[in-house]
Amino acid sequence: MAPKEFCKMISRSKPGPGDGGNTGSWRVLRPVIDLKACIPVKMNKEACFNCWLYCPDSVVSKTIPPVINFEYCKGCGICAEECPAGAITMVNEATPIEEDK
Repeated sequence: MAPKEFCKMISRSKPGPGDGGNTGSWRVLRPVIDLKACIPVKMNKEACFNCWLYCPDSVVSKTIPPVINFEYCKGCGICAEECPAGAITMVNEATPIEEDK
């Protein structure tokens, strides 16, 4: 029996500034990643990355830990919807960003 070939996950989106330039100012809600619940961070290997795969604007990096480029993130919430671990929550843009210590 021949071994099956499985395709690797790829994103069809191309990163870029878009027609509107830095579109992050449109956001009402912003995604926040809980690194304690994030599957790639917990396993320390490339696993899951649904947030990267489904982001329509390609603003989520495929790194460990994933990083969101807030200059272009429009706050659509697709990353939070697609996260199987529930590690991404959408918070009000007016909520202050907590600095890492």
